[in-house]
Amino acid sequence: MRVSEFDFSLPPDLIALRPAIPRDSARLLIVHEGSTTFEEAQVRDLPSFLRTGDVCVFNDTRVIPAQLFGVRRARGDSADARVEVTLHKRDGANRWAAFVKPARKLAVADVIHFAADFTSVVEVKNEGGELLLSFCVSGEALDQAIARHGVMPLPPYIAAKRESDARDQSDYQTIYATREGAVAAPTAGLHFTPGLLQALDARGVLRTNVTLHVGAGTFLPVKSDDTADHVMHAEWGELSQRAAQTITSARRSGQRIACVGTTSLRTLESASNPDVQPWQGDTRIFITPGYAFKSVDVLLTNFHLPKSTLFMLVSAFCGLETMQVAYTYAIQRRFRFYSYGDACLLLRTPR
Repeated sequence: MRVSEFDFSLPPDLIALRPAIPRDSARLLIVHEGSTTFEEAQVRDLPSFLRTGDVCVFNDTRVIPAQLFGVRRARGDSADARVEVTLHKRDGANRWAAFVKPARKLAVADVIHFAADFTSVVEVKNEGGELLLSFCVSGEALDQAIARHGVMPLPPYIAAKRESDARDQSDYQTIYATREGAVAAPTAGLHFTPGLLQALDARGVLRTNVTLHVGAGTFLPVKSDDTADHVMHAEWGELSQRAAQTITSARRSGQRIACVGTTSLRTLESASNPDVQPWQGDTRIFITPGYAFKSVDVLLTNFHLPKSTLFMLVSAFCGLETMQVAYTYAIQRRFRFYSYGDACLLLRTPR
């Protein structure tokens, strides 16, 4: 499909720079597959759209302070160069793939100094500013060094308008995050509060977790003109035996699987062949209209960027025309967009 089919115009003032307070007071647009009639609610109303026995699937990844600022020392006739490093995927005990600005200042074997006792070496330099970095410490010591010297990496559309601050340390983290490794938040989960989780339990909705360590590649633009030519970034994920059993049992009983966020959905679909199986590894799954969903019936998700892989995913889930009309409606009704914005609840027609 042509990437231009997924374009739309968004007024800049609809990009949310802070989340709703409380989190579950964010607005919620209800969208049914194939329909252009919508309903408005709040995220705290989610339990009323689910049924006893349905399963909510959450991504329990935890965002790390993955943005580092360092210096490449002078070499030859060049002066010191300040560089900004955004880690996006771990590649071993002491290695991370990272996006670096300005990448032109770095070459293979260059050393980046983040602190007196914290450095990295450029092992590989790829196109698009992506490097493979080898750090001077590894394992838990590397995790601790990143925690000491890194800052929370806000999405570029927020970072362009304001700096990260202390509020983002909690705002840009789900309340159920447990497994460190993401460099971007699974943003649909940011809407949840202890009260909303309790309301789901009271409704008889089951809850289970998967893990997908969201990478900075989630913000990369689709540069090709056709979706068939786009190469998806890799992210590490895991679906446990227990989660697989919970989901499989619910589906066999005729209950629905509701994913909280596109990352949970991509994890389930990566683990389905065609039934959900325990799974661990990298996924590059790229979902566009025409994709046959195997495991997911309901999706809670935020409003996504134009021409993004995530807008393509929701268009596959509920239909491109439906989502085009839904986003037009959301813009007219001044819903807030992107990571700290409002949400939509997408419901597929039972098969």
